[in-house]
Amino acid sequence: MTVTEALAKDFPPECRATAPSWLLLGGGLDQDRTAELVDGFQRVLGDRSAVVHTSELVLGVSDGRLTLHDLRGTPLAAPELAYARLSTPQLSMDREITLLRHLEAMGTVLLNPIDAVLACVNKFWHLQQLAVAGLPVPDTRSYVDASMTDVLRAGVPEPCVVKCVRGHRGSRVFLARDTAMLHDIQGSLNDEAPYLFQEYVRYSHGRDLRVVVVDGRAVTAQVRVASDGGLKSNLALGGTSTPSTGLHPAGEALAVAAAKVLGLAVAGVDLLFEPDGSFTICEVNANVGWREHPHQIVSAIAEACDARLRADR
Repeated sequence: MTVTEALAKDFPPECRATAPSWLLLGGGLDQDRTAELVDGFQRVLGDRSAVVHTSELVLGVSDGRLTLHDLRGTPLAAPELAYARLSTPQLSMDREITLLRHLEAMGTVLLNPIDAVLACVNKFWHLQQLAVAGLPVPDTRSYVDASMTDVLRAGVPEPCVVKCVRGHRGSRVFLARDTAMLHDIQGSLNDEAPYLFQEYVRYSHGRDLRVVVVDGRAVTAQVRVASDGGLKSNLALGGTSTPSTGLHPAGEALAVAAAKVLGLAVAGVDLLFEPDGSFTICEVNANVGWREHPHQIVSAIAEACDARLRADR
């Protein structure tokens, strides 16, 4: 018997009924994207979906039963389905992940399951899974608690892209031309989490293909380019984008495969260009950001929720 089977019991009649699906929103989110999601869910799902903020919920255990209440103390029934939109930098095992675990144990189906979300939060975790599945990823070294000096002595790619395993939107990512540079700056690196030392794909310098995958389909694609000739093409750092849906079918197919391996129904997959026209997976994001094609992306996510609700009827 699974945890979900053991704990997902019938709720007493005094529980306040909620919509069968939740758009679950964490703190620290882009408010424009949040508003677009709320409008899209209302358009597709209507009263079958409710907007619930993580700050509104109280978790509990009572008489051997998992409970959920709002801040007024009113018992809530867990939804059948939830799409959690959470801020990656703020994501915490003790907070958001604990809530997702609680909902899942109460019988809620998560559009993006917990293990898939966790694999995307740690940049090395999803490299592990993708490599085992035979998908192309850059050669990478990482470590547990060795000193940086020892790691560099053991050998890292030269040149290499250095990334913190918990970076976000291009933060704590840079190109190191050689290990001498890394020796010089190692004392300046924030060491609260390990780093990756990753093969530098020179051909794709400052350029990548971002594919948004929803329910096994490439919904949109865009080529992103760094605006200053630098390494990082993130739009949050001033990069520019060109819509390219359908122009790189091999890349879109690889993005769909990556999302499937990780178990993500909604994913943003960043791909590096190779000289022969193929692609290498840079990273996969469970909390997808967008500036282009908001209608297509939001509608696809809401329709994925709608399809699951209908399938359960």
